[in-house]
Amino acid sequence: MALEDLVRLRRARDRMDREYAEPLDVPALARTALMSPGHFSRSFRAAFGETPYSYLMTRRIERAKALLRRGDLSVTDVCFAVGCTSLGSFSTRFAELVGESPSAYRARRHDEGAAIPACVAKIHTRPVRNREEKAGPRP
Repeated sequence: MALEDLVRLRRARDRMDREYAEPLDVPALARTALMSPGHFSRSFRAAFGETPYSYLMTRRIERAKALLRRGDLSVTDVCFAVGCTSLGSFSTRFAELVGESPSAYRARRHDEGAAIPACVAKIHTRPVRNREEKAGPRP
């Protein structure tokens, strides 16, 4: 893959990191990368090991976990705050990545990691797809 393509893919990935709560789709992200939607999807997966949708949903679930730990928002409010439009899809994806429902995650105590620096906590609380966990640790 050309260096120029990687730079454009990173630009789209950075946009997902910043604007995760916005209604982003593959055509909009492909425009950011100056690529066709099909080429963008294939190139993104080749470069980063997951589809653009999967990457975006992981970012959204990461943010949802932080909002749910606060405990002052309902699961529905969190769903919409992170850019998801379907509570059912959000709950299913959350459970797939985290291993429990958003309601169960919100209800349990989260003070066990209070003394851990945020940069370390982010690494250990990043959602992991069940099939990735079985494959072994992340690099």
